[in-house]
Amino acid sequence: MNDLYPSRKETERIIERIDPTVYSDKAVGEYSIDNISRKEYEDNGYVVFPNLFSQDEINEIDYMASNEDLVKNEEFIKEPGNNELRTIFNQHLFSSLFEKISKDARIIDKVKQLLGSDVYIHHSRVNIKPAYKGKSFPWHSDFETWHCEDGLPRCRCLTAWIMLTDNTQFNGPLYLIPGSHKKFVSCKGFTPEDNYKKSLKKQEYGVPSIHAIKELTKNSELVGAYGKAGTLVIHDGNVLHGSPDNISPDSRTNTFFVFNSVENKPVKPFGAPKNRADFLCLKDFKAIEAK
Repeated sequence: MNDLYPSRKETERIIERIDPTVYSDKAVGEYSIDNISRKEYEDNGYVVFPNLFSQDEINEIDYMASNEDLVKNEEFIKEPGNNELRTIFNQHLFSSLFEKISKDARIIDKVKQLLGSDVYIHHSRVNIKPAYKGKSFPWHSDFETWHCEDGLPRCRCLTAWIMLTDNTQFNGPLYLIPGSHKKFVSCKGFTPEDNYKKSLKKQEYGVPSIHAIKELTKNSELVGAYGKAGTLVIHDGNVLHGSPDNISPDSRTNTFFVFNSVENKPVKPFGAPKNRADFLCLKDFKAIEAK
């Protein structure tokens, strides 16, 4: 298959995005995105829906993190340098609550509209930043990784995520570069075998240089995704984002669901020796039915 987004090469380049950001303006269901929010998403690469979920709907992470049997699974990733839990992958497969959320019409109606098709979950994850200890994530495009290491051909994917705790400017929130999704940073460096075993703790490949970040922020200011627990954020698969250390006394935890179009199923990786582990690229392509 022709590689429309070459990356992990000898030199870094910034190229034009080929795929649209919004694939349909037709309403899909009761919770479809309105014209204003759809335009915001198309222009900026993300959109925020404050307080969409109640605390009772999202309160189960403490159980998962403290379950001694669960944390032995490879889906449970620890912080670099200590034993603190950093990420839980595919929480919707371990928790009936998160499975229910992953099919919630308040999310699925919006996602299907933006991607213009039925969708499935490429993977899901919970990112945990413990108070005073949670470490940063460098600037990156998710799609660059999913394209190079999972084989997603096109940027017809996005992440819908919910704040499980308040996200403030102090506790390691997500930062984004509005409009950066319209470009694709072809990153320098060749992917080592089984790169994910290190990158899930500390990402080194697929990370844009400071020169690329400066170029993509010439006409845009950095923004932070702040909000109360229960806030929903949807961001495009290619928007550049990252987050700082959490040096506050308050933990920051978010649950992410990566949705991919059923018309964009993975093929052979475009920039890695072989596919990442199956838990990072799920093979259940059955279309999700909103509930």
